[in-house]
Amino acid sequence: MILSTPLIAAVPLVAGLLGPALIGATPEQHLGPAATPHRPAAQVATPKRAVPRTAARGVADGDVVEHVAARAAADQRRVLDYWTPQRMAAALPISLLDIVTKGDGLLSGLTGKTGLGAAPDLSNGTVSSVPLAGSAQAGGRRDGGAARSGQPRHQSARPLATTAGSRWPIGGAVAKTTGRVFLTMAGADFVCSASTVDSANRDLLVTAGHCVKDGKGGWAENWTFVPGYDAGGRKPYGQWTARRMFVAGPWSRAADDSYDVGMVALNASGGKHIADAVGTQRIAFNGTRGEHTYGFGYPADPPYDGEHLVYCAGRLRDDPYGDTRDQGLGCGMTAGSSGGPWLSAFDAATGKGTITSLSSFKYSNDQRTMYGPYFGDTAKKLFLTAQQA
Repeated sequence: MILSTPLIAAVPLVAGLLGPALIGATPEQHLGPAATPHRPAAQVATPKRAVPRTAARGVADGDVVEHVAARAAADQRRVLDYWTPQRMAAALPISLLDIVTKGDGLLSGLTGKTGLGAAPDLSNGTVSSVPLAGSAQAGGRRDGGAARSGQPRHQSARPLATTAGSRWPIGGAVAKTTGRVFLTMAGADFVCSASTVDSANRDLLVTAGHCVKDGKGGWAENWTFVPGYDAGGRKPYGQWTARRMFVAGPWSRAADDSYDVGMVALNASGGKHIADAVGTQRIAFNGTRGEHTYGFGYPADPPYDGEHLVYCAGRLRDDPYGDTRDQGLGCGMTAGSSGGPWLSAFDAATGKGTITSLSSFKYSNDQRTMYGPYFGDTAKKLFLTAQQA
């Protein structure tokens, strides 16, 4: 059976650290947090303080698990101070979590799994791209269709209705509501993507479950969101810390990819709710399958560098293996794009749409398709609980 793995990651980097034997060793991979290609080799496995494998703090509606994050002012300040520009630039792909910690969470259960994208060559403290697993050089298709330097091919300022991965060219609401997530899991730092969502508390984000909690393992710490992140570490709308975190019960109990959804209620920043600072996207549940959809995120593994908002667009299709209820989108985005929003009924002129899924995983024998969970009744319960936090 073909397995799946979290998109958080970039195991190609693992190959750069531990040797080529891991490349292609397993079928599935999560896209969760990914490393930037500018991290010095000496920083690759520098552990921070360990995250305790705590149990869930509460259960709501029978199928939602929650966790209290940085509520107190002192905790919020600690998180903001933690994320120096150097730490942000050195954040690891979450696929390295099991290797760094030898833990018993999600990734330790994904035996034989691999990450996305190409492994940076870390020799002599410099980074250069090497062929992607499944790339043209490896006998397959190159990921994302972008230039090997990490720069996208030239495109007009008019968004494409179908693309496997292009830099978003025209701004609009989606360029403000989508951002990068920085987090610590089991003592190491990672990156993901997320989006603001229209909610009662005006504080809510939606992202992948594996960007919030390590499956059956521990919760993320030092969780912070940078909306509209731009090249060079720019934070045009500031930086926002997590107040409370929520995941679906099946994700917390069994790391079930069909329920790889997380929601995070943020603390106010400068007296403002996140919705008032950058706006929101609508969210919907139990929608029609197979719709035309735009997916957004900040892929950080080559040929991308995590510095720009990237999008894929096309019609969704069911998981051909039947292992999940997820739908697939033709997309070459790599690690770091995990948790990025998928918008249906998307208006490219305004950058507004309705979130109906998010980037979750790829099968390692198909780097051309990204899979995202179907937002059904469980995701709706998750949202209704989180928006009241």
